[in-house]
Order: sequence, then structure tokens, then C-alpha cells
Amino acid sequence: MLLSEKIAEYIVDIRDRKLPKDVIRLVKERVVDSIGVALGAFNAPPVEISRRVVESLGGKGSLAIGVGEVSPDLAAFLNGVMVRYIDFNDTYLSKEALHPSDNIPAVQAAGEFAGIDGELFIKGVVASYEVACRLADAACIRDRGWDHVTYIAISAAAGAAVVLGLDFDKAVQAINLAATPNISLRQTRVGELSMWKGCAAANAARNGLFAALLAKEGMTGPSPVFEGERGFFAQVSGPLDMDFPKEEYMIRKTSIKRHPVEYHSMSAVDAVLKLRDRISDLSEVDKVEVETFTVSYQIIVKDPEKWRPKTKETADHSLPYIVATTLLDGYIWIDSYTKEKLKRKNVLDLMGRMEVMVGDGFDKYYPEGIPNRVRVIMKDGSIEEELVIYPKGHFKNPMDVDELYDKYSRLTKDLLSNYKDVWDLVWRLDKISDIKEINEAINAGLRP
Repeated sequence: MLLSEKIAEYIVDIRDRKLPKDVIRLVKERVVDSIGVALGAFNAPPVEISRRVVESLGGKGSLAIGVGEVSPDLAAFLNGVMVRYIDFNDTYLSKEALHPSDNIPAVQAAGEFAGIDGELFIKGVVASYEVACRLADAACIRDRGWDHVTYIAISAAAGAAVVLGLDFDKAVQAINLAATPNISLRQTRVGELSMWKGCAAANAARNGLFAALLAKEGMTGPSPVFEGERGFFAQVSGPLDMDFPKEEYMIRKTSIKRHPVEYHSMSAVDAVLKLRDRISDLSEVDKVEVETFTVSYQIIVKDPEKWRPKTKETADHSLPYIVATTLLDGYIWIDSYTKEKLKRKNVLDLMGRMEVMVGDGFDKYYPEGIPNRVRVIMKDGSIEEELVIYPKGHFKNPMDVDELYDKYSRLTKDLLSNYKDVWDLVWRLDKISDIKEINEAINAGLRP
């Protein structure tokens, strides 16, 4: 069986399943978390740029946050940029690292267009997570020069195919149409990072949704898209295979972020916060040493730009900046990446007295764990150090509902007058008759 046929078979099958209660709860957690981080990015420059473009183009069928009704693909893009931009949405780590909640805006936009209920929306989200995470398990494409959002185009098409009700043949074509034209360059995440770093996944998900809409109307795509002579295996990933065991749900292995940092640095933040309480005088810090693992080093350490970040996008992907800022400020949040803070002399000075290396044996923990050891050496020679492998929010150390609410409310309360009502609405997601209720409530509650 072709891989596109395997995915299509799964798309058709999941619509008739009764999902486990814990899986339904996990979807609700990730939907409400996505709303929180989306509103946290509401006034970010790339979001404002995207909003102006979407408003100018318009359309009908789906709801864009802060705009209103537009075409499904535009809603998927704008809402997707909001979810992804501050780098605070959930994560899955494997051979490839990605953010599976990047799929949610596209699946939601498709569901609004189709007029579906919350129960089917949940299944569409589960399908998108399943395909994204299993692709991430199957092959690393970043080392071949391709960005992980290449997988998001395929997984978003799968989730959209579920909620649009595509049959097997049309679901195959949705995957063909998503995989062929949406191969993304890894240059997006190399060196000094641009605004596009936080927008690439939204673009991929938008294109995946558009592929499903075309397939719904009968469009066909190149086949076999994966196995062909010039197909995905030959050009992008190398050979891979995927199965979809009925009792396994990959969403259970995804992690929610507690801090707005690239996920490989999350345990470093927790480590710094733990040891900081034991340091009475930060002016007596002489040197900082960080031990991390190879993938972390390659993505958020090795580039010279990571040691003197000039953009928000580079700074939240800079382990040295994240460690120095957290140590000096006692927290790291959205306001940690302003242009003024990127230039602070005390942060730059501390980064200059920092050494980051791959720790002996640390790679054996990855990708299930993300070990970071932070060691602070004082001027008197004393040492404080802390090792964290499973940071708070990791699927092995999950946030409880109160911790999730604290994150959500902190991100939304200044922007959304009815943030508590929206929170409650999402927790009734499987009972909602029209998925549009969620974004209608958000748009109605936005403060002037």
C-alpha cells in the first residue's frame, strides 16, 4: 500500500472511532493553550502585517481572529501566525522536532467552513497530530536542508480531510496535493532569524488546508507522491514508513510549553530558576557553564548569531540569551525579547562569560528527555548547579489544569474581556454543535 493510501485509510477510519477520554481532554488542553498563545501574539508586528493582508483579501467561510469572516485559507494563515509566532505553542520531539498545534488553526478553519460540531473537530485535530508526529518519528529532514513545516502541510491536509468528510480516494489526493508543492527550506531557522520563522508553519498549514479543499472538488495530484522516481522519499526524506495502531495516540507524547522559549532550552530555564534561589548576590557570578545535548547545540547554540541575537526570533532560539536573561531577571516571558532588552549590557556581558558544551551522555536522553545542566561559578569559587531532564509541561511532567489556566489567563486577560468564558467554552468542546462558536466568542470579546 502506498503511504498516501495508508494516511487516507486512517483519515476515513478515525471519523467512526470513539476517542478515549484522556485524548479528548488533551485536545481541549491544546486548543485552549493555542488560543492563549495566539492572543499573546495579537499585537506582534508579523501578526499585524498578516492581518492587514488578510483584511484586504477577505472572502467568506471561516473566522480570522481580530478580523472576522474571510476565506478558510486566509483564516488558517492569520490564526496560525498568531498561534506560532511567540514560540509558545506545544512541541513534539523525535527524529524531527515540530509543533503539532500548528495544525489546529487550519483544521478549525476547515471545520468552520464545513459547519461541523466540536466532536468532529476534535477528531480532525487528533488526525493532524497523528500524521505530524509519525512523520517526525519516521525521518529527520532538517539535516537534508528541509524545514519541519514540510510535514505540517501534510498533517494539516489530513486533519482538514477528516472534518471536510473526504472519502478514501479524495483523501489520497489531498495528501498528494499537500506533499508535492510545499517543500520548505531549512534556511528559515539558520543564522539570524527573520519574521518568517514564526510564519512558515502557518503558511504550510494553510496550503495543506487548500490541498484538501481542492481534493474535495475533485482535483488530483501527482502519484505516487512519496515513492515515485522524483517523489518525497527521493527528494526530501529518504525512505520511510508509517503505521497507525488503533490504540496509540501521538498527542499523548506532546508537551505544552511553560516558558516562551525554543523547547530544547525549556529544561535550562527550569534549572536556572531552581538554582537562582540559592544565589544571594548575582553580581558575584563569575562564569556560567551549560551542558546540553547535540540537537540542542546545533539548533540554539552553534551559530554566531545565537551569541549576539538582534531579533526576537533569534533570541528565543538562543540558549545563551535564554539562560542569561532568566538568571538575571528571574523569569523569561514575552517581554524578554524587546529590542531594548536584546541590547542590555548585563545580559551581553554574562553571555560573554558563558560556555555551552554537549554534556557527556546527554544525547542518550533525547528525544524523550531534554537534559540541560546549568552550573554557576561564583567569584569565591563556590558552585551552584542544577540538572533538569523533564521540564514542567513535558508529557512526563505535565502542567495541571491550574497551571495551564495561569498561562492562559496571563496571555489573554488584558486583550479578551470574556477570557474566562472562552476557557469554559473550550472545555465543552465535544458538546459544541458549531465549531464557529469559539472564534465568534473570541472576536466578540476582544477589547477595543
